[in-house]
Amino acid sequence: MKTYEEMPLSTELKKALNTLKFIEPTEIQSAVIPRAMEGTDLMACAETGSGKTAAYGIPMVSLLLKDPKKSALVLAPTRELVYQIADFLRELTANCRDVQVTSLVGGADIRRQFQALKRRPRIIVATPGRLTDHLKRRSLNLQSTEVLVLDEGDRMLDMGFAPQLDEILKYLPKKRQTLLFTATLPERVQKLAEKYLLKPERIDVGRGSLPVASIKQSVVQVTMREKDNRIVDELNQREGAVIVFTRTKSRTDRLAQYLADYGFKVELIHGGRSQGQRNMAIQKFKRGSSRILCATDIAARGIDIPQVEHVINFDLPMMKEDYVHRIGRTARNGARGEAVSFVTPDEHRTWQSLARLYKIEGVELKGVAGSGGARNKSGRPFRGKSSGKSTKEPWFIKERRKKSLPKRAKRFSSTSVS
Repeated sequence: MKTYEEMPLSTELKKALNTLKFIEPTEIQSAVIPRAMEGTDLMACAETGSGKTAAYGIPMVSLLLKDPKKSALVLAPTRELVYQIADFLRELTANCRDVQVTSLVGGADIRRQFQALKRRPRIIVATPGRLTDHLKRRSLNLQSTEVLVLDEGDRMLDMGFAPQLDEILKYLPKKRQTLLFTATLPERVQKLAEKYLLKPERIDVGRGSLPVASIKQSVVQVTMREKDNRIVDELNQREGAVIVFTRTKSRTDRLAQYLADYGFKVELIHGGRSQGQRNMAIQKFKRGSSRILCATDIAARGIDIPQVEHVINFDLPMMKEDYVHRIGRTARNGARGEAVSFVTPDEHRTWQSLARLYKIEGVELKGVAGSGGARNKSGRPFRGKSSGKSTKEPWFIKERRKKSLPKRAKRFSSTSVS
């Protein structure tokens, strides 16, 4: 089916899709929606940004409209992803009076969640931890669950949610439809599918666990000392919204402040910030009040902002799978985007491993033979001061940088670090 109008959907759903300007389904939507509407358990592997929320949301709402006694549950690994999914499902059900959507996440006011659950929402979107909390408090009953969706199944396992998933399984009816969506399909995810799904049909769309083809990927070889200057240069050379990924919370704080001092409009999110701070940062970034978002891998999944044109890996990810999800924040829904990764001498092998795994072409490291990385005369890798040369920056270089500050920042008139 080439358009949503050709699909056997209710008038309410078609009206909502028109409002959302959903005309033609994406590849994953075309593959999943007809099979899901038949009640089949599915294990779908698709590249990030391919439109999977609508792929399971449309058939899920369609089934609930047919049976007013049934409900649905969507599990996702991060608060940001839960809110994003819930917002989309509310838009999808805007014309469905009998279908309410509630989100349950940790860090939010649990008393408000109690009140929302008393209204018996038909769709619940939750993180495993907070859902388990409600189940133990008996503030929620899942026996009417007709459809269970596991979104970002690989990430939930990476984040250690396996025990909570096992606990949730005890509260679910055995007779249900389960849909598992993932961007990567390692063995542990297949084992999860065996536990939760009944004779699932597997759907692989596009490049699967590879980055989308519309992302232009490049690499910048830098030392740790050069990173700060190079990030400023990269940002000055680019236009449009940028997400900069760092490895730790402290690095995110430091980098955001450094960029703000240079006159850039910056927001930041990481696990150490309150939910209110994280929500505010994302909203400002979405509105365009800030052009740059500095984030840890908490933002690698769950942020769907179409206008993101660039992703910069200030630090390479600790887990290989996160590379795909990081750069997948750009080139959403068929758009084009760019991703650049900073690679230090100590990270040459890590980068080459990533390049091989994800078949990234044209990103060879200069002056590196094989997988050995940059080396000194003794054949050992350069590791800061162990290279034998002083890494202390000359005083005149520092003075030169100070003098260049107004020049670098002149295109940016205000700062905001949330």
